[in-house]
This record gives sequence, structure tokens and C-alpha cells, in this order.
Amino acid sequence: MTVMTYQVEGMTCGHCVNAVTQEVGKVAGVSGVEVDLGSGSVKVTSAAPVDAALIGAAVEEAGYELGGTVELLPQAGGSCCGSGGCH
Repeated sequence: MTVMTYQVEGMTCGHCVNAVTQEVGKVAGVSGVEVDLGSGSVKVTSAAPVDAALIGAAVEEAGYELGGTVELLPQAGGSCCGSGGCH
């Protein structure tokens, strides 16, 4: 499992959260989306890494702008890339 966290710019209310959640949730491979309005972050869970450009396009479709990738969290009990060589 891969968890990526992104910054989204321009979200100001619950409607924004719902729009981003719905659009990012439509991206192939995405299994979970958690939006935090306070921090402007979107946590995307997937079985395998999802291209950030696809997440960015979904965020733009919702009417907002992707600010960048915050972090890649390793899968439970393993490394973020599956090779075991991550730090």
C-alpha cells in the first residue's frame, strides 16, 4: 500500500473538501482519499503508486491547485518502494 500526501491550494470550506475528495477518488488506482481543510492536505491511499500528474489533474478538475507532494509513507511492514532500500 502506498500513501501520498499532497498540498492543495484554495480550499476554504466543506464544499471544497467534498469536491476534491470526489475527483481524486475517481483516479484509477486510488483506494482512499482523506482531505484536511485546516492544513490543506490530501492523503491519497493506493495499492501501487499513482502518478502525481493524475492527482493534480483531478484536483484541478475540482477547481483547485496542487501545491506539491508532501510525503510518501511506507507500506505497513515494508519500504515505500518495495525494495527494502528506502531510508
